[in-house]
Amino acid sequence: TAGTSYFPYIFMALPVCLASFGFHGNIPSLIICYGKRKDKLIKSVVFGSLLALVIYLFWLYCTMGNIPRESFKAIISSGGNVDSLVKSFLGTKQHGIIEFCLLVFSNLAVASSFFGVTLGLFDYLADLFKIDNSHGGRFKTVLLTFLPPALLYLVFPNGFIYGIGGAGLCATIWAVIIPAVLAIKARKKFPNQMFTVWGGNLIPAIVILFGITVILCWFGNVFNVLPKFG
Repeated sequence: TAGTSYFPYIFMALPVCLASFGFHGNIPSLIICYGKRKDKLIKSVVFGSLLALVIYLFWLYCTMGNIPRESFKAIISSGGNVDSLVKSFLGTKQHGIIEFCLLVFSNLAVASSFFGVTLGLFDYLADLFKIDNSHGGRFKTVLLTFLPPALLYLVFPNGFIYGIGGAGLCATIWAVIIPAVLAIKARKKFPNQMFTVWGGNLIPAIVILFGITVILCWFGNVFNVLPKFG
């Protein structure tokens, strides 16, 4: 309705947005690629995040600007999967080329996010279980990386929203709060490091506060404290 404020719905989306931009798990893989060249690592993280942000905003503009607001109720009720979003968009009678581009883009978005997250997980599992870098070893790591989520998808085909929300909660702990705490501890124990982010302890404290906010939003969504559209 006219005059309705949609600002409260932002808090419900915070865990999902955090999972969408959770590049932290790829840092070990970037170090393998670039070594300890901090300039390369910084540029990779900054420009990679900005590129993802621009594409993400363009995606929101194309979908939110063309799908009627009432149609999102059906998308949410079907599990919030990408295919439901694409079907709703295809029903807006857009030009055939636009429909094709959206279909390709949506599939690439899911595939790239999937492989982006599993890149860091792949190297982490290989290091955790001491698996060598041979063809057989990499095949074992591939099975450990991709088989569990594939089985979960077969069991819960409409669990995309719940899965990414849970991923946002986990990412808040191990990719936001824990690194910030480690940064504070490391600056005290190793004052002469090769690279230190500016801001002293203030920046890690702000990061921890943001992480706590995301956790509260996640639980607020689970226990129906936050407003939900639809």
